[in-house]
Amino acid sequence: MSILAKIAEIEAEMAKTQKNKATMGHLGLLKARLAKLRRELITPKSGGGPAGEGFDVAKTGDARIGFVGFPSVGKSTLLCNLAGVYSEVASYEFTTLTTVPGVIRYKGAKIQLLDLPGIIEGAKDGKGRGKQVIAVARTCSMILLVLDVEKPIAHKKLIEHELEGFGIRLNKGPPPISFKRKEKGGLNLTTLVTQSELDLETVKTILSEYKIHNADITLKADCTTEDLIDVIEGNRVYMPAIYVLNKIDSITIEELDVISKIPHCVPISAHHKWNFDELLEKMWEYLDLVRVYTKPRGQMPDYSSPIVLSREKCSVEDFCMKIHKSLAKDFKHAVVWGKSVKYNPQRVGKDHVLMDEDVVQIVKKV
Repeated sequence: MSILAKIAEIEAEMAKTQKNKATMGHLGLLKARLAKLRRELITPKSGGGPAGEGFDVAKTGDARIGFVGFPSVGKSTLLCNLAGVYSEVASYEFTTLTTVPGVIRYKGAKIQLLDLPGIIEGAKDGKGRGKQVIAVARTCSMILLVLDVEKPIAHKKLIEHELEGFGIRLNKGPPPISFKRKEKGGLNLTTLVTQSELDLETVKTILSEYKIHNADITLKADCTTEDLIDVIEGNRVYMPAIYVLNKIDSITIEELDVISKIPHCVPISAHHKWNFDELLEKMWEYLDLVRVYTKPRGQMPDYSSPIVLSREKCSVEDFCMKIHKSLAKDFKHAVVWGKSVKYNPQRVGKDHVLMDEDVVQIVKKV
């Protein structure tokens, strides 16, 4: 039996199984088996040849944003009008057959944009070369889900389902679960709050599918079986996403007021370049980048070309490494002006965490 047939069989069994306390363990087992099959389906096989050829492109810049959506929703028009890059546009579906890159500069940061081929329902299972498309989406810093404003909710749910099936979690962080495998001692489950879905037996059932019999698990919130499976699988990607509701020139003001209430959304017209300012500002907000300015000794800070860091990696050492590895090697101390220090200027070490628009002067060893 093929992997897709096994997946369909498990999904059918899950659909006909009532969800209650008595069936929670069985459903958890089925979900674990489904996750393992999906991992097998989406993991590239060695020697696979040119399966993804023409899809991924070399990373450049300080962040990477992927445009994901169904065919003919305006992704190519959006790339053309945002980045000035030609991406074939037509009224028929599947105009874009490969990844088309573009670059914009915003607030001193260089941001790479990727117009990905349109995905279709079943992309996570390989339909329409969807696996390659979503695999590129996994490498992005953020996703723009481009939706047709006339059917945003239906398309939003379908695309989220496809991305979820490929291990992409939008606008979420990792589950609040501490999971540590060990050599012996059995399973130790600690719950810091009351659980509505996971109990010791359900956890044991899920872990047994992974042949894990010794582990320490702490549930720090009311977690689901999917949360636990995500932690065990360990290959999930958590990233911000903006829902771009395109073609607002085709709807009324009253309809626009209603759809604008969708969380994480920005309504635009890619063709007329309407509301691009709000889109760019929200992209910057969701990327959560940190700009740090350099200050050579005896000179004014260079405000024209900031060093751009991610919020997760913005220590002085990260700043040095972004400029050149030798700078970190010869590092003595840094002098910092800005929000991250108690007084200006302040001498700091490698581990000091920088904040947006700090000014840094590196002092090398003599």
